[in-house]
Amino acid sequence: MSNRFTREEALDGLRETVAEGRAVVGAGAGTGISAKFAERGGIDLLIIYNSGRYRMGGRGSLAGLLPYGDANEIVVEMGHEVLPVVEDTPVLAGVNGTDPFRQMDVFVADLKRRGFSGVQNFPTVGLIDEDSQFRRNLEETGMGYDEEVAMIREASEQGMLTCPYVFDTDQARAMTEAGADVVVAHMGLTTSGDIGAETSLDLDTAADRVQAIHDAATDVEDDVLVICHGGPIAWPDDARHVLDNTEGVVGFFGASSIERLPTEAAIENQAREFTEIEL
Repeated sequence: MSNRFTREEALDGLRETVAEGRAVVGAGAGTGISAKFAERGGIDLLIIYNSGRYRMGGRGSLAGLLPYGDANEIVVEMGHEVLPVVEDTPVLAGVNGTDPFRQMDVFVADLKRRGFSGVQNFPTVGLIDEDSQFRRNLEETGMGYDEEVAMIREASEQGMLTCPYVFDTDQARAMTEAGADVVVAHMGLTTSGDIGAETSLDLDTAADRVQAIHDAATDVEDDVLVICHGGPIAWPDDARHVLDNTEGVVGFFGASSIERLPTEAAIENQAREFTEIEL
């Protein structure tokens, strides 16, 4: 199977959405049913990565950063479930760019062959505090964020859509210089719900940081698209607040926001309705 959307086709679709005055919305999909019904809801991009499997298994998304499985192999396995049920939406693979056991040019080419239209850098060491000794040691031993930048550059050179997570302005510049098409301003682990984070920025601070990332990216490339994700941006009103309080930011990527949070409430409420049946 060749990739269903070329980089140009996927980008044309995203830019058409923006031109029509609608926000670009990407959705994480940890299962085939999540992908199928997110697509029916009209999302513009689907992204699958190892945390989607853990999240829909009832575990926190940060499980994706811990050694519970081979992240790159898991995304290939998830592709078998998701790609066949998606009809008309680009599907991106979350790629662990720091994986020292992959020839990244070969792996990216294989993802393209399997039907993925693009990539995102996940798991990402960007979620690890830059001031921590652990993060510094990762950077010092060849498993740092620069490897994720290199993966995005490789995917861009192979003609795939690239939608990297960035956590600060320096990373925004580096990823845009590497060929990023859509920069995703990541505000940290998503709050809300049963297994969401409790520690987060407030929405106004998040909006300020998203704006700074946007400005850094567009300083490098005028037409790069910038969207927001994570932290306190958990519900549609949160995303609307950030978009209303930034300039040039064109959308939102939701993972927990689109598949975990609504699933938690829907299943609990449905079960309660059945258990309240009286004989």
